[in-house]
Amino acid sequence: MIEPHAPARPSTQPPWAGPARLPVRPGTGRFLVLAGVFVCAACGLVYELELVALASYLIGDSVTQASVVLSVMVFAMGIGSLAAKRLRWHAAAGFGAVEAALALIGGCSAMALYAVFAWTGNWGGLWAQGPRCLLVAFSLAIGLLIGAEVPLLMELIQRIRRQDAGGAVADLFAADYVGALVGGLAFPFLLLPFLGQLTGTLLTGTVNVVAGGCLVLGLFRRDLTRRGRWLLVLANLTVLGLLASAAVLVDDFERAARHAVYGKDVRVALQTDVQEVVLTGGDHGRPLDLFLDGRLRVSERDERRYHEALVHPAMDGPRARVLVLGGGDGLAARDVLRNRGVRRVDIVELDAAVVQLARHDTALAALNDHVYGDPRVHVTTGDAFDLLRRVHPGTYDVVIADLPDPGITASTKLYSQEFYGLARRALTERGRLVVHAGPVASRRRVFWTVVSTVRAAGLRPVPYRVGGRASGFAAGPDRTAGTSRSPRDWGFVLAARGAAPAEPGLESDERAAERTRVPGLPASTLVHPRY
Repeated sequence: MIEPHAPARPSTQPPWAGPARLPVRPGTGRFLVLAGVFVCAACGLVYELELVALASYLIGDSVTQASVVLSVMVFAMGIGSLAAKRLRWHAAAGFGAVEAALALIGGCSAMALYAVFAWTGNWGGLWAQGPRCLLVAFSLAIGLLIGAEVPLLMELIQRIRRQDAGGAVADLFAADYVGALVGGLAFPFLLLPFLGQLTGTLLTGTVNVVAGGCLVLGLFRRDLTRRGRWLLVLANLTVLGLLASAAVLVDDFERAARHAVYGKDVRVALQTDVQEVVLTGGDHGRPLDLFLDGRLRVSERDERRYHEALVHPAMDGPRARVLVLGGGDGLAARDVLRNRGVRRVDIVELDAAVVQLARHDTALAALNDHVYGDPRVHVTTGDAFDLLRRVHPGTYDVVIADLPDPGITASTKLYSQEFYGLARRALTERGRLVVHAGPVASRRRVFWTVVSTVRAAGLRPVPYRVGGRASGFAAGPDRTAGTSRSPRDWGFVLAARGAAPAEPGLESDERAAERTRVPGLPASTLVHPRY
């Protein structure tokens, strides 16, 4: 008995789900796909690093910003991979659309984040959280699109030449990880120093859309309908046009945003290898302000009060050799040299550009009394921690730590027990250390943690507090210094190797600090920072 033939089942896969019809040999096509993976992975990591860097600069606390960006992005990548499963039968078109969207969103992310910070940061309320909300939104969107790349690329590779899943995954991830390495190195060593964050990110978006468009339209164009090809070409050209327009306008945009942040009297704006340096005022009767990475470091309105409070208590004793850590603006050294008996002042500044400005900018040089022309002043460019490790014991009579706020993550090691231990070793038997420890009223725990840390390093601390019109050392960009009604002050810690230093003029300032005491705080160390 002959059984009738079963009716043929219609294929559930569309025609473009079978072997790819390539204009090149399969080996060449496979290489081109892996090259596309390499380029797209490099671009994706640049977007990620750009968000971390810009958020750390604009919002502050780099550890928190890096954690937010990385955790949200990795979570979104998982969601994006799941969502891309629906596109696997349209892998070529889906990948082209994903790359166009990723190039536009990632390429414009820096400008959008900077714009929200510049024009909404002073509004207060919900608007003040705009940069943080936008940071999370961009991390989520970029993560979704990066996550969608992997399953689509896997489908394209398998359509060129079928192989075991393990081998395909290994090839794909190898290209992906090597691309991430190149992108991770290109951002700090090429894009950031030579192009800056805005132009560098726009260029990355351009490379991204060109790579994705060329891969799909050049290699898998037969998988697309005629309408699909034209739509993808139009989308890519639109993205390229938007990125190119933004690149043309980026200088005007940056200038306008800088004026929105710092005011209209910006005279100098530099992006160095270390930080952004901005000078405002200093001419036509306008007071000079120096900003480093958006944080007000020097204000001519009250810098003399700050530097007198920092320097002069430490100079009441032996003072032949003085070490100034930070203070590349020359203002602390200016007050040091006003004391008799000073034979040598060593300044350790991380950023050579700050020293150059302090030497050659007319207003800043006048403010520091042209201190760098004094033969007793010697400058070393480098990290304060590393320099203290090389200093011979008992070298200095006075060590002045004129450093950024301890709440800034990059400065945390300079407020550690290990750092103060090195400073103690550098002091003579009767030597003194003085530390700028940030505002007391708004950051009591930070201030008293500095005191505990100095004591744990074997020094005898005397904390004191001095009122000022504007603190200027906030953990984030201080853009309300002239309008905030909150109390403004500076906290300092004077310390010595032997008995606690006695300074007759500090009694009232010591009592002012004592009223804010937070007892029982542990010391901050390199492996367990407490700030």
